[in-house]
Amino acid sequence: MSLKVGTIVNGKVTGITGFGAFVETESGEKGMIHISEISRSYVEDIKAVLKLGQAVTAKVISVSNDGKIALSIKQLDSADKGDKSKKPYKKSEKPKPRYEKYKPAPAVTSPGDYEWESSRNSGTFEDMMSKFKRTSEDKMSDLKRGESRGYSRRGGSGRK
Repeated sequence: MSLKVGTIVNGKVTGITGFGAFVETESGEKGMIHISEISRSYVEDIKAVLKLGQAVTAKVISVSNDGKIALSIKQLDSADKGDKSKKPYKKSEKPKPRYEKYKPAPAVTSPGDYEWESSRNSGTFEDMMSKFKRTSEDKMSDLKRGESRGYSRRGGSGRK
């Protein structure tokens, strides 16, 4: 009897190695369960999980051209219990976009801030641009007149 991918088989463990366990199915065919297909959690020592002669139920995950059968206990567990690795969200909840996880730090007034930047959230782009132009033109005209006594970047004249 030739096994097909997705078939669930019963068998007994006939051999254990460092990389997997060999299983003989009830139909007499032999397959192997790789160490990564034994459990959903990390398996360091196969002998701590499986014993020689132990009855196992596994799922056929592949059959090669030369007749090698790959089995999985892990995939059978996830099929029986439902795949819990992906938690479905409720219809009322929507998953958050990735960028919302990384919100910028709150704005801090620092010496590098310009006067026109402080009103970032007020007005449209055009309003902010016209305010920037006005401030810039005022500063340039003061510079041309020779009244540049240490302009601060905050928009003040530097005079106290």
